[in-house]
Amino acid sequence: MQIPTQIAFHGIDKSDAVEEKIRERVDKLENYSDRITSCRVVVESHHKSHSNLNSNAAPFHVTIHLAVPGEDLVVRRDPKEMKAHEDILIALRDSFDTMERRLKDYNQKNKRANRRQEAQLVED
Repeated sequence: MQIPTQIAFHGIDKSDAVEEKIRERVDKLENYSDRITSCRVVVESHHKSHSNLNSNAAPFHVTIHLAVPGEDLVVRRDPKEMKAHEDILIALRDSFDTMERRLKDYNQKNKRANRRQEAQLVED
């Protein structure tokens, strides 16, 4: 990666354990592609809604922004869109699993494009 991974926490205290988990998952993403130029991860804690007052934990919102040549891959896990992620590790796991699938799709798309270009060069 050309730019070191950036990790930000909003509405929650910085956690070395969570930061280490994020770095592990970013390293895993780099195993799928050596073309990642930068990665930014933001972990936020949303305020409890009135419907969520019975719970002690506020849901977590995770955003992963991965820059690769020609494209920016972004995953946003908003607890309003799905069952609330009240465990930060589960929120991270789900977000990084989604990013892993998007990165694999990006790689497949580029392989197909490269094959088409090679086929055109052979025909010319």
